[in-house]
Amino acid sequence: MLDYETLRLVWWVLLGVLLIGFAVMDGFDLGAAMLLPFVARTENERRVVVNTIGPFWEGNQVWLILGGGAIFAAWPTLYAVAFSGFYLAMFLVLVTLILRPVSFKFRSKIDNPRWHSFWDWALFVGGLVPALIFGVAFGNVLLGVPFRFDDMLRITYTGNLFGLLSPFALLCGLVSCAMLVMHGGAYLALKADRLVADRAAAAARIAALALLILFAVGGLCIAFLIDGFKITSDLVHGGPSNPLFKTVETGAGLWLSNYKLYPLALIAPGLVFLCAILTVLLLWARWNGSAFIASGLAVAGVIATAGLSAFPFLLPSSLDPSVSLTVWDSSSSRLTLLIMLIVTAVLLPIVLAYTSFAYHVLRGRVSLAYVEKNSSNVY
Repeated sequence: MLDYETLRLVWWVLLGVLLIGFAVMDGFDLGAAMLLPFVARTENERRVVVNTIGPFWEGNQVWLILGGGAIFAAWPTLYAVAFSGFYLAMFLVLVTLILRPVSFKFRSKIDNPRWHSFWDWALFVGGLVPALIFGVAFGNVLLGVPFRFDDMLRITYTGNLFGLLSPFALLCGLVSCAMLVMHGGAYLALKADRLVADRAAAAARIAALALLILFAVGGLCIAFLIDGFKITSDLVHGGPSNPLFKTVETGAGLWLSNYKLYPLALIAPGLVFLCAILTVLLLWARWNGSAFIASGLAVAGVIATAGLSAFPFLLPSSLDPSVSLTVWDSSSSRLTLLIMLIVTAVLLPIVLAYTSFAYHVLRGRVSLAYVEKNSSNVY
């Protein structure tokens, strides 16, 4: 049987897998929604865009539910602090995500250009706001969140919604938007009618270049401007889940410590630069399937870079760094992690199987001719 330390590490990896799954799978339909008002110029072209993501967006959001469920079950202290501190931000995300199913269902109910335009912009907002806020959330994780515990492990959070919008956090939000626009554009280049696909490919190339610049600026900020966190006391990796049993120091450049200890971790940021450049070149050559895979790998690289930079921290505290939540002191019990691992080993392959089946059945482009011919049966 796996020991407590190994289970904690396994669940940290699984949390990363679920976050990457959400960013890659749901990311392209968020990106496509952000591009909708700009790459589609006629009503039928807009319907093409909507119908490329219409059959998939709901299944893609399963990854968000899995990620939230994993945090709740495997990292309950992290769930309590994050969902309390980020409550208004999460509420805003949920409100805008609710716009998406409403928009998909309502836009075709009335044949009126203003009606269509309203719901198209609602889809745009439903793509932009979650992408921005998720990036801002990652930025705040790297900066540290203003919370503390008392000796009874009662949480005190002193931040607010506007306090989350620091310059570095907004930079991370822009990184998130750029990478999802790139990914969404690559998806539309693969799935949409040729005219829409060409415009989307052009937008994806610009977004990929923007991602490279913003990601590099973010890396420089992490290296020289913002304080990182480092554990300075001895830890029992299989010890009790109590964040009060350690000491932590802060200082500029400390988030780079993992890359010095484990040079293989540099694969993650390297993947971002390599795959973003490949996305540009492959889209230029119209190798759209390969470009979509490359953009997905770039998205995975961004998420992995954030996770590897912060390890073993899950949620650092800017008020009292010593109570920061880490992989080693904020997990559920060993038995809970073991049971959850068994359940995940059974259910995750099922999710992957039916997702693969759905994409296989619905492969191919959504053409203008198809939308016009099936006008009453599609979104």
